[in-house]
Amino acid sequence: MSSQGTRATISDVAKAAKTGKTSVSRYLNGEQHLLSDDLKQRIEQAIQRLNYRPSQMARSLKGGQTRLIGMIIADITNPYSVDVLRGVEEACRVQGFTLLVCNTNNEINQEQHYLELLSSYRVEGLVVNAVGMREEALSKLQQSLLPMVLIDRKIPDFSCDMVGLDNHRAATEATRHLIEQGFEAVMFLSEPLGLVNTRLERLHAFQSTMAECPELIACHAEVVLNKGELLDQALSQFCHQHRGMRKAVMSANGALTLQVARSLRRLGLNWGSDIGLLGFDELEWAELAGAGITTLKQPTYQIGYAALELLVNRIQGDAQPTVEQKYPGELIVRGSTLR
Repeated sequence: MSSQGTRATISDVAKAAKTGKTSVSRYLNGEQHLLSDDLKQRIEQAIQRLNYRPSQMARSLKGGQTRLIGMIIADITNPYSVDVLRGVEEACRVQGFTLLVCNTNNEINQEQHYLELLSSYRVEGLVVNAVGMREEALSKLQQSLLPMVLIDRKIPDFSCDMVGLDNHRAATEATRHLIEQGFEAVMFLSEPLGLVNTRLERLHAFQSTMAECPELIACHAEVVLNKGELLDQALSQFCHQHRGMRKAVMSANGALTLQVARSLRRLGLNWGSDIGLLGFDELEWAELAGAGITTLKQPTYQIGYAALELLVNRIQGDAQPTVEQKYPGELIVRGSTLR
């Protein structure tokens, strides 16, 4: 540390080594062959004595690269987002980047704030888990001209790389499983569809697959998370309308699956015996819940890792047309959907 007790600067090192800042900079930047052995030794001793640590940010900015990646997450409490984040962070470590994570909590003012904040830090690229983000924020993303990869969401008229689940294939596999297990009435339950392609693609695949069996009943309901009374009403009405039939609910994501499980408990219904339950996203407690809940597991870690690798390619100058990398899911069958 410097004599004032503050963090040592390059000027402090130069003074202690009895040389100029240029010589210290050469030493730090690997140009030691330009320095005499005596000068190199004095600089090294001064650095150790002062416990000098060069500012990586300042050095990066001087070189035109910060090695920073920004990640914007709509809801970090969502288990899906947490697993994707793990993949992105690991890939950053391997590639030599540092990750800055911003959780918008689905608040538009936070979305705009973090976009401006990440720009001020001069991140080299963005990974965006955009489900829930408003169009205003997405427009700002497009205007930023930063290399960018979207996680599991396509945006109309927005040319950008995307990495995510093959929603059509996954929803088709899940629906066919319910049909094979003898369910006669199935309700696809989602949050409001809006323009969120993940919800739309899963719903359309569900409807088209159910349509292959005209004798079966397929319906769809939209609910808002944490509105328990509305969810209770939707489930109660579905069960009442199709009394005497083998019924099941397909939940569009993990957060909603948890809400459905709680609602069924409130209504005195047991998944597996009274009603079938299948949810997108694998949850840690799914195998422990009663008879166990059947899930469609997404390769979330792989999705995050691949998104960062794709982003680094763009940062390094890859100018190929935008791509969509889609990964298959894995159906994990448990007691909630078995005959």
